[in-house]
Amino acid sequence: MAISSKRAKTWSIISFAISGLFIIAIFILGRWSGFSEITSVGFFMLSTVLVWFVLMLQFHQRVMAEQEKLDLSQLGTDDRTKTIFSGQDNEGGVFAVAQQRLKLIERWIIPILSAVIAIYEIAVGAYLLYRMKTNTAPIPEFKQPLLCAVILIAIAFVSFVMSRYSTGVSSEKKYKPLRAGGSSLLGSAILCFALAICLGFKQYDISLPLKILAYFIPSLLAVIGIETGLNGILDIYRPRIKAQYSRAAFDSRLLGTINEPGEILHTLAGAIDYQFGFKVSQTWFYKLLAEAFVPLVLFAITVLYLMSCFVVINPNEQAIVERFGNPLTDSNEVRLIEPGIAWKLPWPIEKVRKYPAKKVHEIYIGYKPDIDKKTGLPKPEQQLLWGKEHYHGEEPVMVASRQTGQTIDSSAVPVSILNANMPVQYTVKEGKLYDFLYKHNDPEKHLEAICYREMAKFAASARVEVETEQDKEISILGAGRAKAKEVLTKRIQEQADKAQLGIDVVFVGLQGIHPPVKVAPDYQKAVGAVQTKYAAILNAHTSKNITLSELAGSVEKANELYSLALEYEKAIQVNPQKAKELSNKFDEVFVSASGEIFKTLRTAKSEAFEKSELAKASGLQFENQLKAFNAAPNIYQRQLRLNMLKEALEPIRKFVVIADDDDTQIFIIDAKEKTDPSVYEAVGLEGP
Repeated sequence: MAISSKRAKTWSIISFAISGLFIIAIFILGRWSGFSEITSVGFFMLSTVLVWFVLMLQFHQRVMAEQEKLDLSQLGTDDRTKTIFSGQDNEGGVFAVAQQRLKLIERWIIPILSAVIAIYEIAVGAYLLYRMKTNTAPIPEFKQPLLCAVILIAIAFVSFVMSRYSTGVSSEKKYKPLRAGGSSLLGSAILCFALAICLGFKQYDISLPLKILAYFIPSLLAVIGIETGLNGILDIYRPRIKAQYSRAAFDSRLLGTINEPGEILHTLAGAIDYQFGFKVSQTWFYKLLAEAFVPLVLFAITVLYLMSCFVVINPNEQAIVERFGNPLTDSNEVRLIEPGIAWKLPWPIEKVRKYPAKKVHEIYIGYKPDIDKKTGLPKPEQQLLWGKEHYHGEEPVMVASRQTGQTIDSSAVPVSILNANMPVQYTVKEGKLYDFLYKHNDPEKHLEAICYREMAKFAASARVEVETEQDKEISILGAGRAKAKEVLTKRIQEQADKAQLGIDVVFVGLQGIHPPVKVAPDYQKAVGAVQTKYAAILNAHTSKNITLSELAGSVEKANELYSLALEYEKAIQVNPQKAKELSNKFDEVFVSASGEIFKTLRTAKSEAFEKSELAKASGLQFENQLKAFNAAPNIYQRQLRLNMLKEALEPIRKFVVIADDDDTQIFIIDAKEKTDPSVYEAVGLEGP
């Protein structure tokens, strides 16, 4: 009895439908979880669906050809139509339309579809590799890697069973094409199982196997596409023998080797049998390997599932155990797992929600930082200048502005616009991880909203410029920035505690507050004017302090003298007695003063003493002169004359001429000044 192709057709339709459902599930899972590797497996399985589509088309046409052949054979045996069809075998082929269409499909359509499959595999594999190398999107947030692993294991198991069935059925000569679908399903099953194992490692923050598989999947897809293309080219030159199965180009020899490892084992066994003279295929090890494959796979799946009972918590992390979605409590307190290795019931009974609670986290208020493509972290800040934009996506805030002067437009609004770039860093409080994770759907977004609200409220009540010392506490540029940071940190922490976020605000940065780039020069002029004003005020205070210190020795002493002077002026007109007391006090204060006042007082006193003593001395001198004159007038007058001559002739050169009474001796004295020394004087000797 001939074997019908209906069974193969039905199986092809079932495999096509199930593979299509798997692709839809895998693409949805990849999009939801954020793992691009799952999507890559979906693209690989899409090639499997294309293979099953071609097989479905081929076996459908085979069923049609078989039915047509059966109908023609029945017509040929009918006596009433024997005269029409007898002896016309060549002409009878004209009525075999389905058989001719089958030959057309197997000779031309299948090679063309094989080329389409090869182009798809090569193009998609190359595209996936290119996208991985040039991907600039931020790293997505991965969700539930263990759940994804369980789903992939289920898909892998069903695909593996279908592959085994397809390969087993393909042992029949008419069902040989099913081997291509079985090999493709086995490749998809292996990739799903390998990806599930890598996701299991990802659950424990081991990412290297997943990264390797991310490059392996598109590479394998491209290699199979190249193999399919080469098979199609070689089929053109391969001789075709009638009644011999011609293997399709999309029937991968590489996947076929994995799909039917028994052929390799049989070949190796034959070689060893020939070399060593005993039947390897009859040994217990070969039989165990051939029969225990499925139990070993099930054992590996069981071990992988039981691994979900163990949890590894990193040093900067804490975790909360959930039982059926609810936090597990011990003595009415949430069970926190500290860093280390802990155990729990297997998934889905219990699962662990980990969070780096001891790590310093950062959110960005008022701007979007530039993210490094390699590390996924913000790039280090460059020079922050008012004339250049600091970051992309900066958001302005309104700040109060004081308006003074007579020329201010009455319609002007007393506010200024600033761009505020405020990074906020926080950590989770000790023992408050439950508040942070479970009391808010998105605690970081809630904290971000608090920061925006508090920054807007503070900016609306603060000022840009600093007018007085008191304004430093309410200004956000210059000297007031330190105080503004303290106030903002305190307000954000209070609001976070009120909202039960369970965080500690450790840093609020205001270094990025600057005016819009277009008006930065005007802001600089305004700030320069304010600084010039402060410089003038400080210079005036300096001159005041220097002058008072020089006058009174210190500013405090000068202020004391000034206060006494004012009080003395008032007392002169009202209370003379008090004015006299203040005058005495003035003297005491002046005596204890230093500086220019002390110097002036000391100089005045010394001059007064000198004039007083000189006057006394002059009076005593005159009194003594009068007594001397009354005692001897002539002698006194001659004494005065001699004193006068002495004082008058003292600077004049005088000559003395001596002679005896008889003028017998003459003394000649050279009274001229010597202009040049003599020879004796020049050598230090006495003259002759």
